[in-house]
Amino acid sequence: MKHRSRATAAFSLVEVVLALGVAAFCLLTMLGVLAAGLKTHQSSIQQTTANRIMATIFADLRADVRLPPGQQNRSQEGVMGLGLHGHWANVATPDTLYFTNEGKQTGSANAGSPPADAVFRAKVTYFFPPSQSTSACAVVVSWPAAIDPTTGTPAGKVETFSAVNR
Repeated sequence: MKHRSRATAAFSLVEVVLALGVAAFCLLTMLGVLAAGLKTHQSSIQQTTANRIMATIFADLRADVRLPPGQQNRSQEGVMGLGLHGHWANVATPDTLYFTNEGKQTGSANAGSPPADAVFRAKVTYFFPPSQSTSACAVVVSWPAAIDPTTGTPAGKVETFSAVNR
């Protein structure tokens, strides 16, 4: 009598536990990468919004340049803009503006404290020429709005310099 032994193809319990351990390690690593990716994505959204705010400020300042006599100022045509019209001629201090998460202005220019819905703070520093229109300015957009970048460290900021009236 010959006894035939059957070879069964199966995984042992040790192999299954090791495979689950490797899979768990890979999943934890992927979750860590996912969290870093989400943080980077949020930061890029905020930087894009800050750049859009800068473009809005520069457009408002460029629309307010000094025009030849008899021509109306372009920033006055139906839209008041950001409230910066001629402000640099009256005050030698930077303007502070506040913006929502969508990039829309909230509150008034140079409000004492940021409004409740403000996420971004824009500080416009003018370089005064001898005339009544500005020729250059530096703009710093930082977030969150509650932190002044001159006295604290914001979560992020974008800054640039622009020639307005060339």
